[in-house]
Amino acid sequence: MNDDIHPAEGGPEQAFRTGFVAIVGRPNVGKSTLLNRLIGQKISIVSSKAQTTRHRVTGILTEGAAQFVFVDTPGFQTQHRNALNRSMNRTVSQVLADVDLVFFVIEAGRFTDDDRKVLAVIPESAKLILVINKVDQLKDKARLLPFIDQVRQVRDFTEIVPLSAEKGRNVEELIKAATPLLPEGAPMYGEDEITDRSERFLAAEFLREKLFRLLGDELPYGIAVEIEKFEVEGNLRRIFAAVIVDKAGHKGIVIGKGGEKLKRISSEARVELERLFDAKVYLEVWVKVKSGWADDERALKSLGYE
Repeated sequence: MNDDIHPAEGGPEQAFRTGFVAIVGRPNVGKSTLLNRLIGQKISIVSSKAQTTRHRVTGILTEGAAQFVFVDTPGFQTQHRNALNRSMNRTVSQVLADVDLVFFVIEAGRFTDDDRKVLAVIPESAKLILVINKVDQLKDKARLLPFIDQVRQVRDFTEIVPLSAEKGRNVEELIKAATPLLPEGAPMYGEDEITDRSERFLAAEFLREKLFRLLGDELPYGIAVEIEKFEVEGNLRRIFAAVIVDKAGHKGIVIGKGGEKLKRISSEARVELERLFDAKVYLEVWVKVKSGWADDERALKSLGYE
């Protein structure tokens, strides 16, 4: 435990602060990368494709005299194309109604109409930190201050923190700025806990990330992962998972020639899960067709969407 959380000689003891923090923004601004960087471990999947994050993922950071319970939300969908999009947007709205602080994430040098639409969903009463991510990708650094001034005109932000989640630059400044904005209260989780999500949930998420990464532009839009069986035998996890596709023609895309694509997806997911769980993993994956699942409320509930 750091020395700075002990009371100064003869001074009052520093109050512990704890609270829920939502990480919101349009798709692909780096919300999941930021969450993983804050936690110091990968718990939320990362992809260059939109709509990678579909569920709330709670990450926990206990730092000094504060505990942050982070909620990584789906990127708010400005086009309500189907039940999946509506489910994701409901998740964002529910999260924002329940948190103590909001990190609104945008890309350095880029503030779009979609950013404005997401900002409009955040209650005016919210404590709001503007997180300007990907500053390392801004070629002309002289553009940063005028850009901050431009965005500052749109909303009265409590704090503004430019950073690079991918490189880890200035992330500690975000924690420093956010700590006094949390309410005083006892920690909700143990110091060593980093997520409240189950291993079963994380297995589905990590497998889904490999589908996004390894299928690239071939990836069918209507794709999901369902863990059909998850067994723990000592230091071994036996995981049986189905990849759900929308059309019969998509099955071959996921499996690949001679089954090679699915083998590679399964193998890479297994390696990451062994690292995450610190245990041996047996992972068996197959592909199932469920036509129209992304626009079927019952199918979405069976797959864990809210």
